[in-house]
Amino acid sequence: MRVFATGAAGLGLLVTAAAPSAMAGQQGDSQLRVTVTSPTIGSPASRARALASPAAAATCTINKITLNRFSECEWVRVHVDVIQVVNGRPVLKGTADFSVKHQMTLKTNSANWSEKFTVSKATITGQGKGVHVNIGAKSGGGTRATVSFPQGHTLDSAASGSVGYKTTIAPKKILAKAKTTYTYTFTKAGYRPGKVSYASAVYRCDNYYGSTRTNRSGCAIPEVPTGVSMVGLARIDEGIRNLRARGGHYGDPDGGKPLHWMINKTKETQHRTAVCPRTAPADMQRAGRTSCDEYPFASAYEGGTTLPAGQRTITWVKVQENKSQGGRITAWRGQMHVMDHDPFYVIA
Repeated sequence: MRVFATGAAGLGLLVTAAAPSAMAGQQGDSQLRVTVTSPTIGSPASRARALASPAAAATCTINKITLNRFSECEWVRVHVDVIQVVNGRPVLKGTADFSVKHQMTLKTNSANWSEKFTVSKATITGQGKGVHVNIGAKSGGGTRATVSFPQGHTLDSAASGSVGYKTTIAPKKILAKAKTTYTYTFTKAGYRPGKVSYASAVYRCDNYYGSTRTNRSGCAIPEVPTGVSMVGLARIDEGIRNLRARGGHYGDPDGGKPLHWMINKTKETQHRTAVCPRTAPADMQRAGRTSCDEYPFASAYEGGTTLPAGQRTITWVKVQENKSQGGRITAWRGQMHVMDHDPFYVIA
């Protein structure tokens, strides 16, 4: 991501975050040019992602964004060069280096949530002393972000702040994916200001299961897979484990590819019809196992005959076991706010 801040002739602050060259692009024209390299997104183990609970907080690593389904930690370094234009040429007069750590925690039962952030004490050289910062935050997707921070804070010391998020969602609605853009404005007496910005991970809020009587709003980080357990559903669990023993890896939290949820009843019916016969075999009927359970689920984009035969299976189970599975999946989707195209694993 590239962000450019400009100024007029005279003095200026050149602000860079993880930039390879603070002086790159300086032409002596007093413009403030800012290059931002956003932190990389870490990839925790698939089982850890699948089992992350709403209460789990993402751990923090410098220069990375670490995530689980309901939490983000973003930890960035920022470098400020204080540049004075002398005889038409930029001269480096000082620097300030600091880091900002964001801890965002979403809620499974509310579309209003909060974020805390800390600005470290800067390492100062030369005229880097006395640089002040204002911090702003803006969200999208119908969410309003409000920053609480001692604006005008001097980088010579540490400080902390917070962002409050408020979202209103009508029942049955899923809001567009959104992210927070953080904007920093740096000032110093006698110098033109500099600006820089970067963004959070993507989040999404919904009230999909809500009604006029019940508000079931909540928000999640949709790119992070969650996991639904089939453990305890004897025949369904057995069928999935047998498929994995034969090499079927889709939906396996131990190194397999995730499945993706689908909200499309017509396509779901097509998936189920494509793999499930109308009647159970005679031996299954005698055992009372007359309900066809397909894996991957018909309600996954990988359902039906989408995958090769070696990556799918059907299992004949008792009607009550299939109903129990349906209730379990509905409860899991509501708690984890699993919507169309969201990745997930199946624990068996």
